[in-house]
Amino acid sequence: MSDGVKVIAVNRKARHDYAVDETYECGIELLGTEVKSFRDGKISFPDSWAEVINGEVWLRSLRIAENPFSSIFNHDPDRRKKLLLHRDEIKRIARKVDEKGYTLIPLSFYFKKGRVKVELGLCKGKKAYDKRADIRERDIQREVSREFRAKLH
Repeated sequence: MSDGVKVIAVNRKARHDYAVDETYECGIELLGTEVKSFRDGKISFPDSWAEVINGEVWLRSLRIAENPFSSIFNHDPDRRKKLLLHRDEIKRIARKVDEKGYTLIPLSFYFKKGRVKVELGLCKGKKAYDKRADIRERDIQREVSREFRAKLH
């Protein structure tokens, strides 16, 4: 990512469990106390996902902890959040999710020019043998790089 970008959280489990075909950068509609919790990094999204409802994309199962300093004006930590995308992107996403069995998974949250952004992935679930193949491939790459470094010294 480029300048002015501060990563809040990354969903490593998503890249392990799903094959990511496309990614989209989208804004997220938040309340003031939710932004404060984002700045403190008090979010949890291990099983969160997004869905398209009536031409709008909604993020589910994202838990943003309540801010202890905001008294009665606090937000509901489990409310669904609206994601901000262009209309043509939403149509393209809706077509793929409906027809081909894709799922929308948030891959990371970050600040870009002071605004919270979500990297949303259009993903397909991996089978167990796919996961094992990825692990095997990673181990082979690690061995090759070790041997290469050993030969340099």
